[in-house]
Amino acid sequence: MPRSAHGELTVGSRDPVRILGGQDESRVAELVPIRYERMLASPFAFFRGAAAVMAADLAQAPAVGLEAQLCGDAHLSNFGVFAAPDRRLVFDCNDFDETCRGPFEWDLKRLAASIVLAGRERGFGKAERRRTTLAAVGAYRRSMRKFAAMRNLDVWYSRLDVEPAVEALRGQLDDRRLRRLERNLARAQAKDSLRALGKLTRERDGEVRILSDPPLITPLAELTDAADAEQQLQAVLAAYRETLSPDLQRLVGSYRYADAARKVVGVGSVGTRAWIVLLLGRDAGDPLFLQAKEAQASVLEPYLEGGAPSDHGRRVVEGQRLMQAAGDAFLGWVTARGVDGEERCFYVRQLWDGKGSAEVERMSAPGLAIYGGLCGEALARAHARSGERVAIASYLGKGDAFEKALARFAEAYADQSESDFERLREAARSGEIAVAESPA
Repeated sequence: MPRSAHGELTVGSRDPVRILGGQDESRVAELVPIRYERMLASPFAFFRGAAAVMAADLAQAPAVGLEAQLCGDAHLSNFGVFAAPDRRLVFDCNDFDETCRGPFEWDLKRLAASIVLAGRERGFGKAERRRTTLAAVGAYRRSMRKFAAMRNLDVWYSRLDVEPAVEALRGQLDDRRLRRLERNLARAQAKDSLRALGKLTRERDGEVRILSDPPLITPLAELTDAADAEQQLQAVLAAYRETLSPDLQRLVGSYRYADAARKVVGVGSVGTRAWIVLLLGRDAGDPLFLQAKEAQASVLEPYLEGGAPSDHGRRVVEGQRLMQAAGDAFLGWVTARGVDGEERCFYVRQLWDGKGSAEVERMSAPGLAIYGGLCGEALARAHARSGERVAIASYLGKGDAFEKALARFAEAYADQSESDFERLREAARSGEIAVAESPA
């Protein structure tokens, strides 16, 4: 497949509203209108929630035949910083709900299209958008060639530490933008379970309880069949511990269950079952906040050979461990039967652990190019750990033909995504879909 052929876009006959509606069937019905409200905020927001639509489109194009473990939803907002087990901040992919093995270029095409849509939302011209896309895909190509020349162990242990990256940016950012970056990193560093305790809970009758803010945060006690749900959630936590290493089983076992709540998260994930769970250790000032998030089938699975795994929580966890250089030590999975009798897969992680994401909507064109380059480098490292890095690097070559092709693809796909966004707006206006009212 010539590298220039990646610039072509082939979209068959499909209805984006029908594809999105197919996902609604397995979600919490009362939360689905919130999903559409968030997707209708802008074409970029629509794109974030429309991974299933793009998966159907990517499957229409011929593939190179070189595979890696995919993020599956590698748009700009699914990269960010978080605290590694050694407590230093690292930059990496941070969303793996759609992860599975597939053609390496699918992740890159989603990243490139997200850059163009973000650039359009910021009012950047076509030349500026092209430069930012070339910077991101070019960083991937150069990084992959670097990883191809490295020893296996060196690739495995490589990671993007934030402090050296900030030092490298000092000459590229003006003082105002550098100060904003440092403030954002400081806020991310401060996000931990103790901060979540102060923001998300209050003491009531001598017990710490999660604050109610329905429908975005609904404490377990306010849901139907709360007693059964709490019993099942505690069983879920006990089963989750079994997927951790023995030392972490002991650590998590030293905490007691205090409270839980259903929480609406993200854009594309809205409607899937997500819980925040408060555990307390020595006393009320020793919290551990976990998030248990439902894992459904990856949107890529219908278009890939090999069959779908039976445990999607395990798929997410193993995919994340394979792609991330320094993942969450508390990451685990569990399959549980809900109060409705349905068996569901979940993965569990820390709620806040130094996590932070870039403010894409405030970036300048040069800033977006720098950020896109970091995303491209992080994605190359993730693919190099799991894929045929030498073959991929050889295919990409020394020149810029591949990134130029993806820049053309990204513009064409942004056009398609904007058209799909208008189709969703029309569905909302006609009453074909229900949309939550935005808060005043």
